Amino acid sequence: MHKEWLARLIILVLVGMVIVLPTIAWRQQTQGILVHARMAETGGWTPEVITAQVGKPLHLRLTSDDVLHSFAIGQSNRPAVDIKPGEISDLTLTFDKPGTYTFYCTRWCSVNHWRMRGTIEVTGPQPAVAAPATPPLYLTLGLDIDAAHHAEVLPQHRPSASRATGLGVPVPAVYRSHDYYLSHTPVELWKALRAEQSFEQLSDQDIWDLVALIWKSNSTPQAVQEGKALFATHCAACHGEAGAGDGVFAGVLDPSMNEAQATMAAGETTVRPANFTDPNPMLSASPARLQGKILRGGMGTGMPYWGPVFTEDQTWSLVAYLWTFIFDYGG
Repeated sequence: MHKEWLARLIILVLVGMVIVLPTIAWRQQTQGILVHARMAETGGWTPEVITAQVGKPLHLRLTSDDVLHSFAIGQSNRPAVDIKPGEISDLTLTFDKPGTYTFYCTRWCSVNHWRMRGTIEVTGPQPAVAAPATPPLYLTLGLDIDAAHHAEVLPQHRPSASRATGLGVPVPAVYRSHDYYLSHTPVELWKALRAEQSFEQLSDQDIWDLVALIWKSNSTPQAVQEGKALFATHCAACHGEAGAGDGVFAGVLDPSMNEAQATMAAGETTVRPANFTDPNPMLSASPARLQGKILRGGMGTGMPYWGPVFTEDQTWSLVAYLWTFIFDYGG
């Protein structure tokens, strides 16, 4: 008799699940999923994993439990939606292909703001012809982006693209190519140009000015402006508005200024944000290396990974802007 009642109970539970689960799914589709935002230190997103289906609208009801946050989808042109405490922001999303989409907050609410990330798991039929994944350039080149690097030669003055234009000397095409730019450091280019017999009459500073001109020619004003906007939104809080590594959260990340780090386990500590105005590390870094750091982050440094957030073009725009802290591109 006991076994019979147990079997009946199990059947009732299963029947109830068959009835209740579709009802929950229907309510989520029609009324929306309630998503709570909190500072990363107190929980971040709830839920942090959301499911959706290709072609079916996903309704979200966003609210903040503490301070002003926002909701943005990585690698998307859709503008961020502000999330105010005690209010509901409605948002409807429709995805045209399956995959994992990262959502994140763009409002700097705390030092761990960048940890406010979640994912939307979208299921559905795969495209008939899926484009093969292209590995990041730093992997293709076999770069160790964590290895220490220092410039063997430094300029006496800030390299100027405008001064180089006034020199009126032609630079061999191999050094002006975009592939060369992506895979070489400014120091490597300087040494290559310094070795050219046709440049023997030029001073070391003249050569550095030519390097600045070649770096400028491999970006566009539009890319630099896009990179500037991205930097201000996502990077300046740590690296500082002028790129000197002195943002409002820099002191918290610096072990010498943060006593709490002494009790942290290995891998949890951070370092002071990179100073992009320091020519020593910058002139010994290639664009591919800088992009790799942006994509993957700095292991054990506190540098976030931005691969799921930025598009390929956005990462290169950021790289283009970082060089303006070292090179004077002029007007």
